[in-house]
Parts: sequence; C-alpha cells; structure tokens
Amino acid sequence: MKTIKLIFVLLAGLALGACSSDDDNGNSGNGNNNGTNTGYTENVPDKAPVWQVDWSHNQERPELAEPDYASIYEHWTSLKVQIEDELMPYASGDDLLAIFVNGELRGLTGPAVVVGSNEPIPGMFMMKVWGNETGSEKVYITLQYYNQTLKQLFTLGDNITLDPDATIGIESDFIPEFTYGSAKYPVVMGMSVSSVIAKAAITAVSGDYFAAFVGDECRGTGVVAKGTSMAVYGREEGESVTLKYYQAATGKVFTFPDIAKMKRGI
Repeated sequence: MKTIKLIFVLLAGLALGACSSDDDNGNSGNGNNNGTNTGYTENVPDKAPVWQVDWSHNQERPELAEPDYASIYEHWTSLKVQIEDELMPYASGDDLLAIFVNGELRGLTGPAVVVGSNEPIPGMFMMKVWGNETGSEKVYITLQYYNQTLKQLFTLGDNITLDPDATIGIESDFIPEFTYGSAKYPVVMGMSVSSVIAKAAITAVSGDYFAAFVGDECRGTGVVAKGTSMAVYGREEGESVTLKYYQAATGKVFTFPDIAKMKRGI
C-alpha cells in the first residue's frame, strides 16, 4: 500500500531543565556586592535550590470521535512519537496523541503497549496516519498530545508538503518539543544568560544552573553542563523576566531582576 510522509518542520530544541522557587530561605542581601551594584543581588541559601516549571493545568481530556479511516482515505503512513524528557516524568498510560491535517482528524492513539501484553509504554506512541494526499499538496499539520497527569493539551503545527513513500520516527527518533506548544504557556522565547551573569563577573562552569522567573513562578531552567541558553515560557507577551543563577562553588544564588520582557521567538 502506498504511504504518505509527514514531516513536521517544528521549532528546534533547547537544552531544558526543570523550575518552583525554594531559594529564599537563606542569608539574603548583596554579599560581595556590598550594596554597590543595583543590577543584581546575592544570597546564600541554606541548601541548593530546586527550580522546576509547574506544567500542571486544568484542561479536560478531549473527546475525539474517529471516522472509518479506511472508507475515506486510500493511503496511510506509520508514525512513532517519543515524548521529550521534560514531560516524561508525567507520562502515563492514559495519555493521548492525535494528528490533524487541515483540521481533519487523521490518527488517534494511546501509548504503545508491550508486545504480547496490554501493558502501556508511557511516553511512546505508534499510530497509523491516514490521507489521500499524493505528495505535492501543502497542508497544515497539527500534532496534539494530552497529558492526563498534567491535565494539559500540548499542540504543535506547521504548513508542510506531504511527500510519498516514507515513515516517521521508525528508523530514527521523532521527539517533538511539545513544551513549545503548551496551552498554559503559549508564549515561548529563547534566552542566553552569558551577558547577564557577566555583570557579576561570573564564569559559567559545569555544576552551575539557572532559571527564569516571572514573579515567584519559575518559567524555564537550564544547566551549564548543557549550555548557557534556555527556553522561557510565558502566559502573555510583556511579562517581566528575572534570572536566578546558582553558583555551585560558592553556594550563592545571584538574582538579576527585570532582564527581559516576554515575547515570542526562539
């Protein structure tokens, strides 16, 4: 049977960590800053902070009715999807993956199961995607992932051309960055911290890590071992972003307030 190829031209991934603030329980103040630099503050918490984005939301599970695909469409392709590391701790056997082409449901499935049993494999999906496209049409593809634990629907989409005779995610991993399509945080931007921490004469070294905050809410994390950039997640454009940087060698947390405003762009 002839198949169709679905290639998602999606946002490139950044090294993400995890963000909630519990670093305010130490000796606050300016430390070596001696109150002379108003661009940042330092404090030494009682223990190393744990920063983690709160991905929990309040969306109901979508109710999707599948058509009789075989009676409508001539072709199908195999699609295998692996959920990204950031969301894997929340993956369960009750999650759902759906794909739409120009708004039409073309595939729907729960997690893959262990061969020979009904035991689900959280975070992994295998499905058929149906269509009548021949390879030249440009269509809008939407991939939706509902995480039951988080009660959140993540959506990614793009205009692409469907090419014939291929499968997706079988020979090499297909890991969409669903966190870039969060319903809770619809505004996503990239941020490099190098120029910011230079204000405090900090040299980024392995073992250090950092996080972005809007108010007291953690909106993104990164670890120096993976680089000095991170994705920052916003509820709306214009939110004021504060950077917190943990220096492992000294046990200090450096806080750089109001370093950026939220806007879309990676």
